[in-house]
Amino acid sequence: MLNAITAGTMLLSSLGAPATGMNAVAPPDDMTISVVSANGSGCPKGSAVVEVSPDNKAFTVSYSKFVAQVGPESGPLDYRKQCQLALNVEIPTGYTFGIARADYRGYARLEKGATASETAFYYFQGMSKTGVSKYQFNGFMDDSWQVTDEVGIEAVTWLPCGSSRYLNINTELKVNRGWSDKTTTSFITMDSSDLNLDTIYRIAWKECPQ
Repeated sequence: MLNAITAGTMLLSSLGAPATGMNAVAPPDDMTISVVSANGSGCPKGSAVVEVSPDNKAFTVSYSKFVAQVGPESGPLDYRKQCQLALNVEIPTGYTFGIARADYRGYARLEKGATASETAFYYFQGMSKTGVSKYQFNGFMDDSWQVTDEVGIEAVTWLPCGSSRYLNINTELKVNRGWSDKTTTSFITMDSSDLNLDTIYRIAWKECPQ
C-alpha cells in the first residue's frame, strides 16, 4: 500500500481548466526521450531508464541503484545519494511542452528515531530551475511512499518554441540516523527493480504560434 505524504507538497493550483493556448490533446506524432548523461551516486551508468507513455502524456524514469542508507554495513557516504539526468527530448514540430506534475515513488525502512528526505527539481537547459520540493519521512516506517508535485497550467515552465534544450532532472535521497539504534540499518530507495516504483512526469502540451 502506498503512503501519500502531503506535508510540503507544491500544490500551486488545479489542473482542471486549461489556460488559453493549451492543447488538451497531445500531438499525433511521438515524442522521444534519450538519456544524454546520468551523473551521481544514485544513478550509476545504465541504472536509469526513461520510457514515454503511448499517449505522449507522461514519461517514466526507472532507477535500479538509487538507495541511501545508514547502518553497520553502510559506507560513510551511503547516507546521501543523488542523481542528475540530462534528457534529450524530441517533440513534434509546432508544439511545446512543460512538466505539469511529478509523482515520486519509492520504499523506506526507517528505525524509530531515524529520518529520511527526498529532494527534487527539474529545469530546461539554460533556464531557471523549478522550485525545489523536499519531503521528510520519520521512523518507524516500513512501507512504500509516494509524493506529488503539481503545477497549475499558468505556472508551467514551457520549453521555448523552436528551441532544443536538454531537460535536467535532479533528485536526492538522504537518511539521518538520529537517535535510532546504531546496530540497525535504515534506508530509503527510489529503486524500481523489484517493486516497479517509478518516478512519473506528467506532460502538458501547447501549440506554438504559427
